[in-house]
Amino acid sequence: MLRALLGLALSLTSIPAVAQVAPFPPAFKIQDIATNGTTIHVRVGGKGPAVLLLHGYGETGDMWAPLAADLMRDHQVIVPDLRGLGLSAKPVSGYTKKLQGMDMAGVLDALGVGKVDVVAHDIGNMVGFAFVAENPARVTRLVLMDAPLPGVGPWEEILKNPLLWHFRFGGPDMERLVAGRERIYLDRFWNEFSATPAKFSEASRQHYAALYALPGAMHGGFSQFAAFDQDGIDNLAFIAKGKLATPVLAIGGDHSFGPMMATDARAAFTNVEQGVIANSGHWLMEEQPTATVAAIRAFLDKPLP
Repeated sequence: MLRALLGLALSLTSIPAVAQVAPFPPAFKIQDIATNGTTIHVRVGGKGPAVLLLHGYGETGDMWAPLAADLMRDHQVIVPDLRGLGLSAKPVSGYTKKLQGMDMAGVLDALGVGKVDVVAHDIGNMVGFAFVAENPARVTRLVLMDAPLPGVGPWEEILKNPLLWHFRFGGPDMERLVAGRERIYLDRFWNEFSATPAKFSEASRQHYAALYALPGAMHGGFSQFAAFDQDGIDNLAFIAKGKLATPVLAIGGDHSFGPMMATDARAAFTNVEQGVIANSGHWLMEEQPTATVAAIRAFLDKPLP
């Protein structure tokens, strides 16, 4: 099955050049790591303290190319595709963020990496939080970008926002309804969650729509949302043990979560720094890459207390 998916993925190279997002530096190596009952597609480059970059929905690890190029100067940069998405394997089940946190632990173990900084966006926030909650001594710093944590802080109020209709979009026909219409579905997110939709380029749209059209990818995406109820239960159990002391930078776009990111993070962490990126919606790395990279770099470069 994995070989078939990789074969289909290779066919993406036949898409016209306009459909390609910014590539990772050529020094990055690609590998597929079998762990936790699945296989995770991973990009690894650079030397130094390790940093793990976790992508969100509507994208893959490819979103991190500009940040990875900056960080690899003095970090070992590890960029996976989450299970079910991108070029990772697409199992039928296993999409709780607690289980996906275990995926990340397995990736790091396979690479011989101990402690890491974690930078996360959207669904990646949720996976990153679960990973930190179960491995607090392993995470040096955490960056959370523009998405809430199930069950944490104002989660129930956030769920009432009609813009988040996709959290509850489901049922037996959801995959069939979207099949062959992945671009139409994803454009809703790229347009409605942007301060300036044109900043999410046509090249990026074509690239990610092709990846989400791969067999099993939309099932993997929908399954990320379907797991939210269990994620909320798991997260409340994590928090019941006490807030985490991991230093956190909580970044929101000023047209999206903005300072709410820090409010959300403070429900689970004791040491939270707020960051707001001007003239940006949810898609921080597409809308304001320079400012976003600068904010992350400044936080990661700070001496630990």
